[in-house]
Amino acid sequence: MAGRTRYRLPLDATLRRKFDALERELEVRVLGSGTGVGATSDSMFRLVPPGPLDGPLFYASLPFRIARELRSFRPHAILTQSPYEAAAALAGRALSRQDVRVVVDVHGDWRTFTRLYGSTARRVLTSLADRLGTAALRRADAVRPVSPYTAGLIRDAGVEPAAEFPAYMDLEPFLSPPHPLPERPRALFVGVLERYKNVDGLAKIWSRAAPRVPEATLHLVGRGTLRPVVENLVSALPEQTTWSQTLRPEEVARAFDDSTLLVLPSRSEGMGRVVVEALLRGRPVLGSRVGGIPDLVEDGVNGVLRDPDDLAGFADALVALLSDRAAAQRLAAAARPSAERFVIGADEYATRVRALVDAVLRR
Repeated sequence: MAGRTRYRLPLDATLRRKFDALERELEVRVLGSGTGVGATSDSMFRLVPPGPLDGPLFYASLPFRIARELRSFRPHAILTQSPYEAAAALAGRALSRQDVRVVVDVHGDWRTFTRLYGSTARRVLTSLADRLGTAALRRADAVRPVSPYTAGLIRDAGVEPAAEFPAYMDLEPFLSPPHPLPERPRALFVGVLERYKNVDGLAKIWSRAAPRVPEATLHLVGRGTLRPVVENLVSALPEQTTWSQTLRPEEVARAFDDSTLLVLPSRSEGMGRVVVEALLRGRPVLGSRVGGIPDLVEDGVNGVLRDPDDLAGFADALVALLSDRAAAQRLAAAARPSAERFVIGADEYATRVRALVDAVLRR
């Protein structure tokens, strides 16, 4: 398995469940990134520690790291986290001259990597990255979507997707019966503070909405390059805005319990794990009509959908839900049932991964 995900060794209980289940089905090695805390390798993991330019260095070195693992470990398949890791896997396969299948997971629109995430300097790589990602999808042995939206992206690239099933999400902290909506209205945002999450748009939305619902608050959770936007928002509306840089999963669940709704005005979104978490806690979602959000949120049933560029419309919808408790409760009642189909345990996930690998090898 190869991906940019950061791991900390030893693994926490959540990830341990996932990889224990995978080990019952497959022999596994993982190439990823480290957090700078804990070990960088064990019997399963090979991690690159963080440092200056660790992103570019990760991708530049990944083909050679994969080639080395292919020669020593000799796996039957490489499971990659995105088309970019798939490109590295294809290069590593060529370098090692090993007969191994490459499987790509598509969690969202890979083209946002250079357009809506991290430093704006990434934009100079847009054309190259787009061609590289599309070529990797077309040359891979299988491409797995995690939602109807990502299946559509794969088909748009000229590839027929393999078996679709959700990404593994440890949703245990969110599965207890939902709490009633709080008496004081509160909106919650959970996500990285990046352009693709439309954090700058959210700041403008809340600046419009807050004066119209003076009893309401907004709680933001996340870190990222748009931190100054959030700092300015908290400074401008200190009585109505709070910010937590990080929360543990059980703390996120409590934040949902303390909130009326999740607001997610993303410009791009893949599977939308935080949407599933919100719905499981019985909270409606005010989200963008983009990406994978409409796969999860039905407008007027378990949430409200708006165009991410319609800041006035987003603000109006936010004011309506925060000021009309009965309307919010009606949407909340449908939230939990709509999300239960996305709950997949570690054992089921591992079984489906094994079945996908077996199918690719038979092909």
